[in-house]
Amino acid sequence: MPQIKQNNPAATAYARSLLELATAKGHAEQIGAELADIRQVLLENKAFGLFLQDPAISNDARLKAVKSIFGGRVHVLISNTLGVMSRKGRLRDLGAMCDAYDDLLDQQLGKIEVDVTVAARLSGEDLEQVRQRISKAMNRDAVVHQYVDESIIGGIIIKVRDQLIDGSVRKQLETLKKKMLASKR
Repeated sequence: MPQIKQNNPAATAYARSLLELATAKGHAEQIGAELADIRQVLLENKAFGLFLQDPAISNDARLKAVKSIFGGRVHVLISNTLGVMSRKGRLRDLGAMCDAYDDLLDQQLGKIEVDVTVAARLSGEDLEQVRQRISKAMNRDAVVHQYVDESIIGGIIIKVRDQLIDGSVRKQLETLKKKMLASKR
């Protein structure tokens, strides 16, 4: 079973169960896409997220709202999961469950999200070369997101989950400066 770093064990448990069911039915990626859409709705509608978390609102009222918004628009497995989460008073964890499912699905598919920061935008060919090198080093299919930050001067910064590899010229200059100042003492 894939392991993920997740702060919400309940959300991870729901995501894991949903992924197992979705995989058995051959709909894991479709459900992942639908959950990403639900996550986007939560991000764009903060009031809806607060509504789901409000302890003064009954589980039935929350479920009614969720079904009116998503009912008939999402896979039956998602609808059933929302029902179970509602009965257990866990709709407040919907966003975390969507995130956990995405992480678990990526692991199941052998993918890993990687942020790459460079001083100037890489060409498609150069970015693909970086992706291939990271994929080989990680033994996983890297999904690379490129960011440009001119302040790093040159080089590359790679972030994989909680791990940061800073190969920027800015970092090298900072390190050199510290060494030079330390040698003066």
